[in-house]
Amino acid sequence: MAAPVKKIVLAYSGGLDTSIILKWLEETYGCEVVTFTADLGQGEELAPARAKALAMGVKPENIFIDDLREEFVRDFVFPMFRANTLYEGQYLLGTSIARPLIAKRQIEIANLVGADAVCHGATGKGNDQVRFEVSYYALKPDVRVIAPWREWSFEGRPDLIAYAKKHNIQIAQGKEQAAPFSIDANLLHTSSEGLALEDPDVEVPDIVTKRGDRRTITPEEAPDSAEVVALAFERGDLVAINGKAMKAHELLAELNRLGAKHGIGGLDLVENRYVGMKSRGFYETPGGTILWHGHRAIESITLDRGAMHLKDELMPRYASIIYNGFWWTPERKMLQAAIDASQESVTGEVKLKLYKGGVRVVGRASPYSLYSKKLVGFDEAGGYNQADAEGFIKLNALRLRILAERDKKRGKNE
Repeated sequence: MAAPVKKIVLAYSGGLDTSIILKWLEETYGCEVVTFTADLGQGEELAPARAKALAMGVKPENIFIDDLREEFVRDFVFPMFRANTLYEGQYLLGTSIARPLIAKRQIEIANLVGADAVCHGATGKGNDQVRFEVSYYALKPDVRVIAPWREWSFEGRPDLIAYAKKHNIQIAQGKEQAAPFSIDANLLHTSSEGLALEDPDVEVPDIVTKRGDRRTITPEEAPDSAEVVALAFERGDLVAINGKAMKAHELLAELNRLGAKHGIGGLDLVENRYVGMKSRGFYETPGGTILWHGHRAIESITLDRGAMHLKDELMPRYASIIYNGFWWTPERKMLQAAIDASQESVTGEVKLKLYKGGVRVVGRASPYSLYSKKLVGFDEAGGYNQADAEGFIKLNALRLRILAERDKKRGKNE
């Protein structure tokens, strides 16, 4: 029999589900609950989370609301973008990259308050349960993890609502019925999934793409005039927009504004979940989409061919590591070290034209550029002897010539 739990740190949003979890933890485990709410730039007012926790009896000293926006972008988003990371060729991993930071801070709070358990609100069907729990164990091997959706007896929304009413848990207007879709948001992106989006053969409905809290508009709604934006990079990280230096989270927020204005970053995606099923979602990553194109463009003139191609080979592996929740593993750290080593000369400025959902490179320059007009120019040799190409070609073709001769002999014998 497991030892009794003394104190739990709950990842708490203040919404209905985590408020139900808070009460359920107190009833089921009979212990003190500490709430932790992370500000990752999700665009919501977080003060109500404190008020709700207080109203439910949580001690003031047990309520943590932390602004993690700068750490999120500087230490998680930017390192990921140095790798030009895409999961399955499209997804910019906006949800995945937030989980290791939330777990890290949750464990820090557990150590601070002497808690012996942590709790998350992820379901038993999704990837987030894996991302949270693998991170917990990596950072605190002996921690006890409580996952209510895998433990309680509630079978659906009606059971949760009945429990909330029984315990006088506030139910916001319109929350008694299941929402037409669910949303996860942070400064990098929003992801919408479930119900209205579950049929992949039906276009994403207007209630998703044109809702009041959407991150970006549709390309059809975007202005009819283009806008050029200049991004400055140092060692692979964005440092300024249109000549203005800002903090990391401010830079991403400004890119979000620009991307949203021009209908950039919407993505209808069917992905392969780590737990084995396919999932359809609508993702909005306006700033991240611009950043991805800008970083790729500055690398195009500052990275050696061999380094760039090796990065492209490593990237899918790196993307899977993040998607599957293994941020704190040795293999991610090893890959990160290799990626970061490639970024020493990735410095310069990229000009991008934003127009109706599209991002187009219209200029790039770097003090460390490997691009040589003399070498590629048609009017001058620039130290390149074109006759040298003959030997290079013949050496590369040698094995093919040998194969052809062999096949010719085999054909005669047959």
